[in-house]
Amino acid sequence: MDKREIVENNRVCIIGLNVNREDYDKDEESLDELSLLAETAGFNPDVKLLQRRQKIDPTYYIGYGKAKEVREVVSQNQIDTVLFDFEPSPVQIRNLEKLIKCRIISRTELILTIFEKRARTKEAKLQVELATLMYSLPRLRHMWPHLHRTAGGIGTRGPGEKQLEVDKRRISKRISTIKRQLLSVKKHRMVIRSGRDGKNKVSLVGYTNAGKSSLLNRLSHSDLFTENRMFATLDPATRQVWLGDGITALVTDTVGFIKKLPYSLIASFRSTLEEVKDSDLLIHVVDISSRDALEQIIAVEDVLYEISADELPVLYVFNKIDLMKNRNVKGTIINRYKNSVLVSAKTGEGIDELKQKLREFFYARRHWRSKDNIYLNIK
Repeated sequence: MDKREIVENNRVCIIGLNVNREDYDKDEESLDELSLLAETAGFNPDVKLLQRRQKIDPTYYIGYGKAKEVREVVSQNQIDTVLFDFEPSPVQIRNLEKLIKCRIISRTELILTIFEKRARTKEAKLQVELATLMYSLPRLRHMWPHLHRTAGGIGTRGPGEKQLEVDKRRISKRISTIKRQLLSVKKHRMVIRSGRDGKNKVSLVGYTNAGKSSLLNRLSHSDLFTENRMFATLDPATRQVWLGDGITALVTDTVGFIKKLPYSLIASFRSTLEEVKDSDLLIHVVDISSRDALEQIIAVEDVLYEISADELPVLYVFNKIDLMKNRNVKGTIINRYKNSVLVSAKTGEGIDELKQKLREFFYARRHWRSKDNIYLNIK
């Protein structure tokens, strides 16, 4: 992947593509989310454009005419970078950069960049590096524009081809090294988890910036790092929470999910996400103040399916009710998820009810020694 540094406060133009007119509103919401991602990465979103097309253009993705229009927007607004809410091929990116005369970044590259900036521990840094290398490796050939002009006949290789092979070997070797290091981390995590056998284990899962860390702070009276930005947490953190009546639980905060989450990130963070699979109960934290709450729930459930954690009992916790002016607005979503609690991690509202739900679940589990969903009717 292009390793050029992001310059803080760069002015950017954000572009989306709608190829299904029925989903135009969803594409607009996705653009809004990309704008938040851009701010998290240090960009200054200045212009947003949503293009409608019948099909993707093979050369410029958004079409030659739209690309020329973007070039004018870039020139008139002194735009430094164009962010695409999709994944053009390396060839399409090169064509667009040549025409628009501006740096092009895809949604996946932006997310990887944010993860790289947010990674604090050695484990997180290794996982992000692995995801970045896995993303880059199949794209290497198209990141060398001169390869298509390399001199030589059939059966011959120019200097560019040789350098490409060197780079592939170097990246493949680094990927193998990181995987070995992460395997060691995975074994260490397994030892830690084995020490928790017989204890009540809960994992907080949810969309990025749903308030998982803030909720854990409220439950455990901790001071974990929180920030009103996406992907503030990359490393799992576990705290003991007193639920009352002599019942305690180990509650683990996990990395947030997002729509269109790059597969390489899911694969690279698999050792971290093992914490989720080892849980007795998942608390799915949802930002109920978000207009896209339902879509975010679905996105999280998709990732849980990817990591084989979709069969675990789930309690839905609708957070940020302090931001809702009319609490009946979200009634349809809440009614869809009967086993849920409304809370505000900021004010503490609903926390006692949440603890009661957890207490009931683990009290029943302790007496019947079963993970069946009947105790809270959790599904």
